[in-house]
Amino acid sequence: MALLLSAVPQSTSAQWSLGASYEIRNEDPKNGFGVRLERDILQKLPIVDLGLRGHFSYFNDENELTTNSQNISTEMTSYDFGLAAVGGISAGLVAPYVGLGLGSETADLDYQEEGLPGESDSNIYWNGFVGAKISPVPALKPFVEYRVKSSKEFDDLSSEDFDTSTGRFIIGLSLAF
Repeated sequence: MALLLSAVPQSTSAQWSLGASYEIRNEDPKNGFGVRLERDILQKLPIVDLGLRGHFSYFNDENELTTNSQNISTEMTSYDFGLAAVGGISAGLVAPYVGLGLGSETADLDYQEEGLPGESDSNIYWNGFVGAKISPVPALKPFVEYRVKSSKEFDDLSSEDFDTSTGRFIIGLSLAF
């Protein structure tokens, strides 16, 4: 099998990809930015693309609440990072892909008033995503992606307890090198 894979003719292609994205999710803060670094692996396979991805996302929002002539201002910051395995198909101009990975998310809530302590929470999550890259130019690849994450344990997926899954729509641009 290894000899068969090594006999397939190869064209030169980029092995690394660095991308930046704008992200919209269905929890507060809703809008943010992301960075991702991808590495292609097993490049001897025809049509099939396999790779590893590291990603980082940052979300920030400020809120102000006024009640009974009191103002309470908060700053909500959320950031996450993770690793994922990515598999796709190179089918000409459009390259669809799917992936699965693990990550960590941290959410910070800071009150602007003195005397009120801030809050912070971290958790580990798994995520799955589906997307597509478009290759109008070999080095620049715009992409669109939808990622779902959940911090539920794998053995708890059948229970109907509190659902911790959230979705995120991502649009961005990758530079292959």
